[in-house]
Amino acid sequence: MSPSPLTALSPLDGRYHKKVAELRIYFSEFALIRYRAQIEIEWLKALSNEPAIIEIPPFSVDTTAQLDSLITNFSEADGKLVKIIETRTNHDVKAIEYWLKESMKENLEVSKVSEFIHFSCTSEDINNLAHGLMLKHSRDRVMLPALNKIITALIEMAHQLADTPMLSRTHGQPATPTTLGKELANTAYRLQRGYERLTAITMLGKINGAVGNYNAHFATYPDFDWEKFSQNFVKKFDLEFNPYTTQIEPHDAIAELLDAYSRINTILIDLNRDIWGYISLGYFKQSTKENEIGSSTMPHKINPIDFENSEGNLGIANALFRHLSEKIPISRWQRDLTDSTVLRNMGVAIGHTLLSYDSCSVGLSKLAVNRERLMADLESAWEILAEPIQTIMRRYNIPNPYEQLKELTRGKNNITKELIHEFIYKLAIPEIEKKRLLKMTPQNYIGKAAELAQRIRCKDRGFSEL
Repeated sequence: MSPSPLTALSPLDGRYHKKVAELRIYFSEFALIRYRAQIEIEWLKALSNEPAIIEIPPFSVDTTAQLDSLITNFSEADGKLVKIIETRTNHDVKAIEYWLKESMKENLEVSKVSEFIHFSCTSEDINNLAHGLMLKHSRDRVMLPALNKIITALIEMAHQLADTPMLSRTHGQPATPTTLGKELANTAYRLQRGYERLTAITMLGKINGAVGNYNAHFATYPDFDWEKFSQNFVKKFDLEFNPYTTQIEPHDAIAELLDAYSRINTILIDLNRDIWGYISLGYFKQSTKENEIGSSTMPHKINPIDFENSEGNLGIANALFRHLSEKIPISRWQRDLTDSTVLRNMGVAIGHTLLSYDSCSVGLSKLAVNRERLMADLESAWEILAEPIQTIMRRYNIPNPYEQLKELTRGKNNITKELIHEFIYKLAIPEIEKKRLLKMTPQNYIGKAAELAQRIRCKDRGFSEL
């Protein structure tokens, strides 16, 4: 079979290939080769711009432009040439070096100094910077906007539904009311914090040779400040310089980033399950599409498939994130290669995460509130007013308030408005308090829920609850 979305082994490249297409530019084999080539070229340019390394004269404007164009115009054909070279070398990074030499062989400025391509570098010098850029760019350009879309939708819904009362269900049982908007605001606030944590993580980078000590660098140019030079090179990519490494940059920052994704995903699993439950209770209806089918045998069905799809993909993503964040910071002695194949799966984990974000966003866009169902549930749960009644009784020092309300309501199925009011009428409390209690209903006993839901805000950059 020829490779295609229909024959792909992974559903990310098959069934869902269109939904995760934005990530291919960051995590495909082509993307990894292009990022590696970029690092190799920038390293060569940096060496040529350093006066202390007199063997490489500064490149002309034309040569610099030609080198830059190799990256700007890097094509699938270029990637295939690199892979052809790799079949001979059996080494993916060395293949980049040979491709670059071949691509610039007609340029006399570069060909004269071509042995300075990959100068004093180990493969991990190139790889760790490439991976840092892949993760940083995909986060900033794809994942944060996708997450922001969910947060914005939740905040908008929180405002619209701020004063829509809803029966809470602690332990799955009727409990003190809240509002639908406040429950959505709760998740929005959690995701805001996750967003901020994800944004704040800085990728680390190094370019310090075979075991992190600049051995080859100093053997060749013993009087040059290689550490400062390397630090400036790493910072050029908006990465944080790591001064202490073995052959590999130890990937702690990558693990932190993947853990941050995992924490966000856990919050979204919680959201998906709650919304699924509210749809099941009838609190939300879902919009329909013409010709869409919910069940192959039950024509009436409108299943919450978007939230189910999102939950399932979040689980796959988190399983991968967990292994990645536990594995990649561990390397035997100064280097082993177990991280190499594992790191190639970062895009898979992030791909399932992006897919889940999309499904959740689509699901939220289909929701419509069923206020009649919400009100009916509240009206059938007058027993929940046992909480405020016994609390006010405590204020006025009435004996055994909790026990009295427990006797009246616990486990009873026939708690009505009339029964609650009859109990209130008999209380020895100030008349003004009695009137206030008599005005209280399951629908209006919502505390500050509406105010809290209205208070949450989103900004263009960052978030604030103020």
